[in-house]
Amino acid sequence: MSRKAACVMLVAAEPSGDALGAGLMRALRRRLGEDVRFVGVGGAQMTAAGLNSPFDIGELSILGWFEGLRAYRKVVARADETAALAAREKPDAAVLIDSWGFTLRVAQRLRRQDPGLKLIKYVGPQVWASRPGRAKTLAATVDHLLSILAFDAPWFEKAGLPVTPVGNPTLAKDFSGADPHWLREAMGAAPDDPILLVLPGSRKSEITRLMGPFGDAVARLKATHPRLQVALALADSIAVQAREAARSWSVQPFMIEGEASRFDAMRGSTVALACSGTVTTEVALAGCAMVVAYRMSPVSWPLIKRVVTTPYVCLVNIAAGREIAPELLQEKCTGPLLAAALAARLDNEALRLRQVAEQDAALDRLGPRGGPDPSEKAADAVIAILEGRKP
Repeated sequence: MSRKAACVMLVAAEPSGDALGAGLMRALRRRLGEDVRFVGVGGAQMTAAGLNSPFDIGELSILGWFEGLRAYRKVVARADETAALAAREKPDAAVLIDSWGFTLRVAQRLRRQDPGLKLIKYVGPQVWASRPGRAKTLAATVDHLLSILAFDAPWFEKAGLPVTPVGNPTLAKDFSGADPHWLREAMGAAPDDPILLVLPGSRKSEITRLMGPFGDAVARLKATHPRLQVALALADSIAVQAREAARSWSVQPFMIEGEASRFDAMRGSTVALACSGTVTTEVALAGCAMVVAYRMSPVSWPLIKRVVTTPYVCLVNIAAGREIAPELLQEKCTGPLLAAALAARLDNEALRLRQVAEQDAALDRLGPRGGPDPSEKAADAVIAILEGRKP
């Protein structure tokens, strides 16, 4: 097969997967040239990199069993549509990025449709935290796994699935150029004003469930800390919805958009209130103490708790094996409790600095920091598989 004739399918259904897919597309194009063809499903970043997605992935950004059941027909329909796209375009390999429920259904359809198609999973399910049987399921469905966590490989290799660790893309992000003074200057805050950075997530369901208690926490903090300055970081996928939700807050936050400004804000804030997810690792890398929060459907929550084997949701806490950053989840995710946890860090510099140091130490357990972009290693592995070589 000529490299110039390569056609690669990429499938992502979440903003984080969209970012991974876009990075991989750029890395593959650097190696294979402009003639490489990309087909599949993705969001704004993959579209900017040259992918024509047949539908908006926002409708597939689902977390929770109850939410998954409600969206089941739509997920199945979109999986069928993705498989039909593959049947028309006949890719040489398919890279299925994160989003376990959706990409597994796509992989199963692609396998039935074309048993010879090379199927590559990029980011495996967190079997070390929940449902370890998914490792066998994945091994029976795809040909190779590109893992991003240092402790992933043994779980899947034991199930017979070849694994190439490519590195954690979040750990590869460079904060050295982030300006810790930008946010204070942009807000017009005084040199000694405390700054709270609010990071409410990237899913519409997260905005729906978190902006209420987050706004309540901000109001309570402002009442006890009148000099507090508040900034709200807006993910592209939910910017409009988050802006609208913030209008009901009694304290209007300074709005932040774009990755560079978000990194500057993380470096320059006193403390952060973050939705559980990739952003918590970014906050730790930036050297900011945080409080982590999450809410999901009250129907899904007890079901999730029955199968999750780790006591924590934040990757920094999981790596440390203890709660470094406070986790206020579900019924604990309330304005009073969030405000109290944040106030403790605003009022106690020693506590805040100790948390920053412990977060930093936990990051070392996740893998090396500041290395090459994992997209480069992922692209090398995909090309090796395309050429029939061992990655």
